[in-house]
Amino acid sequence: MEIIQAILLGILEGFTEFLPISSTGHLIVAQEFAGYQDTAKIFTVVIQTGAIAAVIWNYRHDLLRRVKGLIEKDPKIMKFWAIWVIATIPGALAGFFLRDLLSVYAVATTVAIALIVGGVIIWIIETYHKARMSKTGQPDFESINTNQAIKIGLFQMLALVPGVSRSGSTIMGGLLTGLDRVTAASFSFYLSIPILLLAGAYQLVKGYDDLNTVTGGATSLIVGTIAAFVTSLVVIKWLLRYVYHHDFKIFAYYRVALGMIILLALYI
Repeated sequence: MEIIQAILLGILEGFTEFLPISSTGHLIVAQEFAGYQDTAKIFTVVIQTGAIAAVIWNYRHDLLRRVKGLIEKDPKIMKFWAIWVIATIPGALAGFFLRDLLSVYAVATTVAIALIVGGVIIWIIETYHKARMSKTGQPDFESINTNQAIKIGLFQMLALVPGVSRSGSTIMGGLLTGLDRVTAASFSFYLSIPILLLAGAYQLVKGYDDLNTVTGGATSLIVGTIAAFVTSLVVIKWLLRYVYHHDFKIFAYYRVALGMIILLALYI
């Protein structure tokens, strides 16, 4: 039963990590209602590495090309890595200094409120902000400038609040800075690599002695991570096709509805 729970939570992580609906928020609520024990918050963070592995695998050819271009000092490729680092710094610093402080708010009530507020904000942005359309359906990373990278990095800091959504904050930030939806979503995927890997490594090292407090122990972590990897691969490919033709309003409606359901379940 413990392993089945871990697999289901891994699938939930993989399904929600790259959608603007907060994977961490979903895991917090699911664990709270299912009674899944994760005292040190190890499981929630570590299985995200499965989702990151899916990003790396999905973009493996592009990543290899960009690493090769960096070694060869290709100007366009070097610019990409520069904006990638710039956009990563704010969230990484904020996570290092504020994660423990904000962890006390990792409860279902906070998640529900953040889901509702975030949903309303996404709806407002998609209703009143005219996002550029992608002409090819492929990300245009070369169009991202330093100013946009800084702003997207600042938006990523909002994801420290449980229920906000890292992908949601970076994608919406990308749209507000002038990116098209495909480029904003793809850049959000790339930004997830250092942030979530660092968070997972930090939490695992910090909470290693509390590993036995996780329901199912190390086995749960392994199967949950694998489940997250497989599910994330499917979601990444689907989302990139979806945003080429659609906006994000459907996720706004989902967030508001889920947030209200959680509050009703908690207080009625």
